[in-house]
Amino acid sequence: MRRASVLTVALAVAACGSSTHLSLPMTSAPPTSGVDLSNARVKLTKLASLGEPTALATRRGDDTLYVTEQAGRVRAIRNGALQRRPALDLTDRVGAGGERGLLGLAFSPDGRKLYVDYTNGDGDTRIDEYSMRRGRVADRESRRELLAIAQPQTNHNGGQLAFGPDGMLYIGMGDGGAADDRGDGHVRGGNGQSLDTLLGKILRIDPKSRNGNPYSVPSDNPFAHGGGRPEIWSYGLRNPWRFSFDRATGDLWIGDVGQDHWEEIDFAPGRTGRAANFGWNRFEGTHRYLGKNVSGTRRPILEYSHQRGCSVTGGFVYRGAAIPALVGAYLYADYCGGEVRAFTPRDGTAAGDHALGVHAAGISSFGQDNEGELYVLSQGDGVLRIDPT
Repeated sequence: MRRASVLTVALAVAACGSSTHLSLPMTSAPPTSGVDLSNARVKLTKLASLGEPTALATRRGDDTLYVTEQAGRVRAIRNGALQRRPALDLTDRVGAGGERGLLGLAFSPDGRKLYVDYTNGDGDTRIDEYSMRRGRVADRESRRELLAIAQPQTNHNGGQLAFGPDGMLYIGMGDGGAADDRGDGHVRGGNGQSLDTLLGKILRIDPKSRNGNPYSVPSDNPFAHGGGRPEIWSYGLRNPWRFSFDRATGDLWIGDVGQDHWEEIDFAPGRTGRAANFGWNRFEGTHRYLGKNVSGTRRPILEYSHQRGCSVTGGFVYRGAAIPALVGAYLYADYCGGEVRAFTPRDGTAAGDHALGVHAAGISSFGQDNEGELYVLSQGDGVLRIDPT
């Protein structure tokens, strides 16, 4: 049995929580039918072994794959070889262990800035910016802190960073941990549903420094002019462990880790993620959970029970050229189940949910390169590319 890692807890224990509360069925899962992905023949090609990889990103004009290790290093895979020198070493800043560590990575659209999401020695979230130097390494001395977010518990830290098609930086934040999301001690009724906290949200900011502030809030954010924290874009999330934007359409996809019974994938076409409420903790998937119903709750495009897995790992819509049969399909996995699956959206439902016949141990994340090809990050098997057979 492989040793515990950040995602052993972040994606397995966190998925199950400590509550014995039973969810109440409200409706069945979205129907699946019609699309046949069985012609997609794929294999996993190992590129490198890393210490507990958590995220992968690329930058403009650079084919290097940059991969985060939980302990606090950003490693570079260049021309198929893992570079000995880290692109950035933050092990002195990162508090790693359990669900904590270096969890997210993104590059600015022009490739000049690197952004990281990590938990510090106190267990709190930090989002920092670094300038990239010649030699494709980050300048540690250029560090600029954008956000500091207190974490009331050790789990559900979120950690995903991604630049959207609008050039803004999107940040995934978990609900603050523990079970049931009953609030962080300052917010009553749960962080996911509260608009007064950044926990349980996807945030959207402009990371450029303006007027002495480390970032600014886009004026079209739903609460930029009142009614909630201005950084909030979407809410009602438990632990959005990996979201992505479809590079062809701009659609937002979120793998949100469930608690005791249901895992879910959320889908927001175009800009419909603006002010979207994905339901937690009123719902777990499509099933009533705690508190009163909230009108306008966004239903997941797909849910599955813990009979199939324990913790969803969100992926990407495939837009590469190597596997034509997968184009337009969304790929995802479960940390415990280990199989890579795919489906296509059809009228707001998941059509043709299909196992692709490849597995890896403890899939913690997916990655996408500049050509749209996809990668699997495995806590047990390293960095793997999804190739045609």
